[in-house]
Amino acid sequence: MNDEDIRRVLGLLHQNATLRAFAALVLGGRPEADEDVLVRLERGGLAVRHADGSWAARPERFRELLKAAAPPPRAMTQEERVLQAFLVDGRLREIPAKADKRLVILRHIVRVFEPGVRYTEKDVNVALRAFHHDFSALRRYLVDHDLLSRDANVYWRSGGPVEV
Repeated sequence: MNDEDIRRVLGLLHQNATLRAFAALVLGGRPEADEDVLVRLERGGLAVRHADGSWAARPERFRELLKAAAPPPRAMTQEERVLQAFLVDGRLREIPAKADKRLVILRHIVRVFEPGVRYTEKDVNVALRAFHHDFSALRRYLVDHDLLSRDANVYWRSGGPVEV
């Protein structure tokens, strides 16, 4: 299928006679149309003639055209697959056991902290609680992976991706 197929279908539906005939077929009625109108609908993929000579609409033709015209789906990156697997509505289903997957999650989570801003431990806990009930484990992992640094119960972002 190509753009010509789409133009052909739109052209058929632009004509009153073919539009009326197609509508009658969709509604299950017998179209009051010349045979050539029905044949044109058949060539456009919008109708089919049965062995007994009756006609039926093919509204699935629109789905076929849309599918053919749609751009191919973009392949997800490994990071996107991990985020999709572990995050549901922005919350962690579980903290990944595998270190590489956990790091992907941690690099995502650390983005809630602004670079250059100092946070109290309470503020860090509140932010992390939005992701998972075990916020202390998340905090420990963030520090262990050098994504957050701490000194005297004050935390700041020290790593991870930065949106520019």
